[in-house]
Amino acid sequence: MKVDGGIGAISTSGTGSLAAIGAAAKAQEDFGYDGIWSAETSHDPFYPLLIAAEHTERIELGTGIAVAFARSPMTLANTAWDLQGFSDGRFMLGLGSQIKPHIEKRFSMPWSHPAARMRELVLAMRAIWANWQDGTPLQFEGEFYRHTLMTPFFNPGPIPAGPPKVFLAAVGEKMTETAGEVCDGIILHGFTTERYVREVTLPALERGWAKAGKTRADFQLSGPLFVVTGTNDEEIGKARAGTKQQIAFYGSTPAYRGVLELHGWGDLQPELNAMSKQGKWVEMGGLIDDEILETFAVVGEPEKIGAELTRRYGDIVDRLSFYAPYQSDPDRWRAVLDGFR
Repeated sequence: MKVDGGIGAISTSGTGSLAAIGAAAKAQEDFGYDGIWSAETSHDPFYPLLIAAEHTERIELGTGIAVAFARSPMTLANTAWDLQGFSDGRFMLGLGSQIKPHIEKRFSMPWSHPAARMRELVLAMRAIWANWQDGTPLQFEGEFYRHTLMTPFFNPGPIPAGPPKVFLAAVGEKMTETAGEVCDGIILHGFTTERYVREVTLPALERGWAKAGKTRADFQLSGPLFVVTGTNDEEIGKARAGTKQQIAFYGSTPAYRGVLELHGWGDLQPELNAMSKQGKWVEMGGLIDDEILETFAVVGEPEKIGAELTRRYGDIVDRLSFYAPYQSDPDRWRAVLDGFR
């Protein structure tokens, strides 16, 4: 199992700026992580990875995630191609759909049939890359995307590493099946459980693999998994509170209700949703009891986290990262990482 780190949100100045990314990436490589993921939150997810590639040698670099429907297949193909070439084949393109209000109201882009659109977007990218890498004529015509023009002036040409791996973030069965069919890996949402992965995610992936004639060996499961830890009672208390609030935030989303329903907590979702509309973000965490917390999160001392994550997910997850919104102490995370060795 590979263990990944992450490059946090950046600001325009100070220690969290783009200027600090190179040193941060090198530190994570030296720390022993296998990969680094960069999220699209308040800043672009690709720029940090370009800088990270320049300052590292072996660590893999991925977007976890870039919002797919905010971009066209061609713009995604270009950016991913450049990062794959510049990093000597270490780039992983992690995509996510986001939700309808963000796509339409924040990005001013169309929303329709997200799983079908995502499938087509990935296939369109692959058609573009095949044109650049192998000279295959570009003739992609789908329901949502059409790419039939590529002149030499706009063709970057082949790269030694070939196209990057494509990962897709998915929770629902349709998007998960799409990931299995057209992608190289899935990014499990932090809002998942061992039972949900085994009973819902894996069967959906298997249906996707069957459509594409693929096997489990052709695919990676990657997961940012909730972790609650600390070196004293105060730290653990803060970690529990922060993680409960994050679980509540995700639980308020209607698209994720299925995870709660599997465990018999479906009625919690509309209550959380109503509170979110009232702006009661902190209070929402109070609805997450210890049973729910310990189902979603691995809770324990730093030295025990690795063994527990391996027990739950070791036979199903190929790479993982730590979903810990309260994370701050590097020494604590060295102990967590050492637990996998």
